[in-house]
Amino acid sequence: MVIDIHAHVFPDELAPKAMRALRDEIDDIYPPVSDGTVSGLLSNMDAWGIDASVVLPVVTKQSQTRKANEWAAGLRSDRLICFGSIYPHTDDYRRDIDFVAALGLKGLKFHAEYQDFIIDDARMLKIYDYALGKGLILLHHAGLDPAFRPPFKSSPRRFARIAGEMRGGVIIAAHLGGHEQWDDVEAYLAGGDIYLDTSMGFEYFPRDMFLRIVQKHGADKILFGSDAPWSDAQKEIEHLKSMPLPIEAVDAILGGNAERILRPRAPGV
Repeated sequence: MVIDIHAHVFPDELAPKAMRALRDEIDDIYPPVSDGTVSGLLSNMDAWGIDASVVLPVVTKQSQTRKANEWAAGLRSDRLICFGSIYPHTDDYRRDIDFVAALGLKGLKFHAEYQDFIIDDARMLKIYDYALGKGLILLHHAGLDPAFRPPFKSSPRRFARIAGEMRGGVIIAAHLGGHEQWDDVEAYLAGGDIYLDTSMGFEYFPRDMFLRIVQKHGADKILFGSDAPWSDAQKEIEHLKSMPLPIEAVDAILGGNAERILRPRAPGV
């Protein structure tokens, strides 16, 4: 089973405007592989042999919280697994996390640049702790985002601190722990109590470095992701299968690990 842990879609009526704005922000350096709609994602999944994708909304205003999460909850199917999102500067994070959990969404997506917060800020640690206690998975953007200038609000060292502070639950750092920060991932984060996804990775990180990180971190904590619609998942899968890794490790990365962590979890476990 192949599970893409990292995908984005927009409502049909918003997708053209959202995609144009995002492409302008990054000067089109990542040509999209779909139009950003649900049907576009499903079409690519069919073509590329992806069984399920995890859809990750990002709330950038408090006023978006209810509508965005209800929309995500309405997308769920046997092929689309949906996370929710909260605004980190909310006036009541417990209320908002309770709302996401009550909708039956699997986790929360955070993007420190678009949501404007430092990932290991003391208030954020409280938010993570409460969300993990509700059985939610946390998935963070990690490292460079071409729409923003450094210094970035996440780093492997900051993720290492979070992993050390939290006890139990699943935290995922996207882009192999930090896009364009892989030396620090290898030095400070690999081997820690955190999952890493491969989204927007195989065309960028050095092959030997990826293999060293997998060896140090453990293939059981690496998750396949594409960052759809910004990356060609078929090419990403081919890159992974070309690596000199045991077939059991490749299968775990492509879907076995995601299938395990996405199973229903009791709160606090």
